[in-house]
Amino acid sequence: MLVEEFHTGSHWSLSKGRRMDEIVSEFIRRTILKIPVAEILKILKIWNFIPESQLKIINFQKFKEDVCQQVIELCKKNHASMKEAAILDMIYHQTCQIKKIWIVYKMTKPPDEEVDLSDMEEFKDTFKKVLQRALKNVHISFRDSEDNAVWIRIAWGTPYMKPNQYKTTYVVYYSQTPFVFISHCRVKKYIPELWQALLTAGNYHKIRQMELRSLYLDSLKSIVFKQYNQDFQTYCFTPLQEGNTENEIVDPRIINENVKEKQRIQRVTRETFGDYVQPRIEFAQYKLETKFKIDSKNGILAEREEPFRCLVKFSSPHLLEALKSLAPAGIADAPLSSLLTCIPHKAMNYFTIREK
Repeated sequence: MLVEEFHTGSHWSLSKGRRMDEIVSEFIRRTILKIPVAEILKILKIWNFIPESQLKIINFQKFKEDVCQQVIELCKKNHASMKEAAILDMIYHQTCQIKKIWIVYKMTKPPDEEVDLSDMEEFKDTFKKVLQRALKNVHISFRDSEDNAVWIRIAWGTPYMKPNQYKTTYVVYYSQTPFVFISHCRVKKYIPELWQALLTAGNYHKIRQMELRSLYLDSLKSIVFKQYNQDFQTYCFTPLQEGNTENEIVDPRIINENVKEKQRIQRVTRETFGDYVQPRIEFAQYKLETKFKIDSKNGILAEREEPFRCLVKFSSPHLLEALKSLAPAGIADAPLSSLLTCIPHKAMNYFTIREK
């Protein structure tokens, strides 16, 4: 994978000829401590900063703190800088993607403008230049992924302070698409500069936040790119028939009731959700706004102009699969409300319901 790193503010950079900075050492230590024990060796190999011969020295059977200290000693020996430390942080977040809430944004072009076929290298170069012109101290790292996306890590500074490596924003952009996935921006005052860099680099006109977010970046990608239902067309539905169920009834005194209703629920569930594993979303939020209506002009609520508001939130470790199981389990009627089942089709899990 191609890795690039850019920064401004030469007063805080490290050359390889100098001893590793304690700030870099502490950042690497914290990063290693976040990595699951089973993933440490894998991530260090992807990082490729510590040679294979040195990795063999590390005793991964020890406590995590001891492993971490061994890694830091090797980093000091190899004169690691913040450039390498930032790349390690990127690899960690690419490998363990559910550590951040990802928000989907969509960029648009003017109606009469043709699709731009500029390559990713041009996108990265323009993005870097625009953001560095707008901000004095900013640390930008790029890393390509295997699915035709570029990951961008941004550490924000101020005109008088070096970038804070613990307050970073991650951006994932897929080439030749209008979609951008952004982790929660810790420094909101720099959002306009980030938007401008994305729009200029991608030759887009506007950017808007979609009402779609999740811990699971891959699921968000499958929703906006309509990849979740690829197997739906090839599925062949076999109706449930009495005497040919999964657990065939052998005792003639036991009667399988409601066969037709079970067939209907099975059919409707398949038509609604398909036969594929649903994209992983943890919640769906619905805001209801309605006004008080009454023929009589009397009463304390008659002249109220502000609508009544309420918020309903459904949550589950795997919400769409949970919804899919409700009717077959007899917990809900089939079909479910379209407000619940339309999440992947509308690419939304935040809804506002208002009166027409």
